[in-house]
Amino acid sequence: MQRLREYALLMRLHRPIGTYLLLHPTLWAVWIAGAGKPRWDIVLIFSLGVLLMRSAGCVINDFADRKIDPQVRRTKDRPLAAGRVSSREALILFAVLCLISFGLVLLLNGLTILLSFIALALASLYPFMKRYTHFPQVYLGAAFGWGIPMAFAAQLNTVPPIAWALFAANLTWTVAYDTLYAMVDREDDLKIGVKSTAVFFGKADKISVAALQLITFIILWAVGYSLNFSIIYDLGLLIGIILSIYQQWLIKDREPARCFQAFLNNHWVGLAIFLGIFGAYSTV
Repeated sequence: MQRLREYALLMRLHRPIGTYLLLHPTLWAVWIAGAGKPRWDIVLIFSLGVLLMRSAGCVINDFADRKIDPQVRRTKDRPLAAGRVSSREALILFAVLCLISFGLVLLLNGLTILLSFIALALASLYPFMKRYTHFPQVYLGAAFGWGIPMAFAAQLNTVPPIAWALFAANLTWTVAYDTLYAMVDREDDLKIGVKSTAVFFGKADKISVAALQLITFIILWAVGYSLNFSIIYDLGLLIGIILSIYQQWLIKDREPARCFQAFLNNHWVGLAIFLGIFGAYSTV
């Protein structure tokens, strides 16, 4: 049982925020692609796939950072960093999670299966990006948003322009909230040479996050306008905007604990947008 507990910790099952942040935009796409009435087998497949691939992403991330995490206060007690799980165990667990996810994808059409290979590449390579670029958050946004074109492909067997608009909105939103997350570790990252948008933006971090949030909501508003969504969707966006303003208040002094709180708050932003989409279709 102790080994299973360590594997669960490695998969971050005790910290569901990453699953929420991956699930919300996937459900945005599932509902829009299904015109408010998605196939329930697709809802189930994508929900399980999100949990599995987020877990796999955490495992490969900790494998990539196994020599970095011991030097960071927030991560030094993770199973790999603390030596409670071996690198071999982590790679086997990653492979098992990916294989189960691929088994789910095989229940869908050919286009979705092809897109799943890109999803695997994005999830596998993201953890290594912080060594080569100051923009790993952009790569994360692509990885976290790839469920959007896959959701459209699964239901429509094509990926229309509206899917890429949603993908773009999720990309800018992800860069915004993951910059907040990176602000928590910026002091340690500067010492050990890890790159991030928080390091790159420097003192322009708050305004950069605000600009990214603004772009996100402009794109999302345009998506709703093109689909003739009702005012319920706009109310969802308004709640998301208010929450984003609250996040700016939280990070005003750049205190790590407050930056982390602002990052966590994005769960409610994603949920508000989904409820807006759900409500817009429910009132048609």
